[in-house]
Amino acid sequence: MNTESIQQAIDEHKAAKIMSKSVQSLRNERFLKKGCPYVKLGRSVRYLTADIQDYLLRNRIDPND
Repeated sequence: MNTESIQQAIDEHKAAKIMSKSVQSLRNERFLKKGCPYVKLGRSVRYLTADIQDYLLRNRIDPND
């Protein structure tokens, strides 16, 4: 297995901190099927760091455009 293809999966608490959101906001977004993509492993929820980065870039607003 190529180690470069493995992405880091983090829990909702770390993801919320990175995205400057509350954990409850992430939970609400998941319930509404909105927001950042996530991985469900049994009852555990994980966010891939690459997905968080893509989500933040997609929602970036450039005032010069």
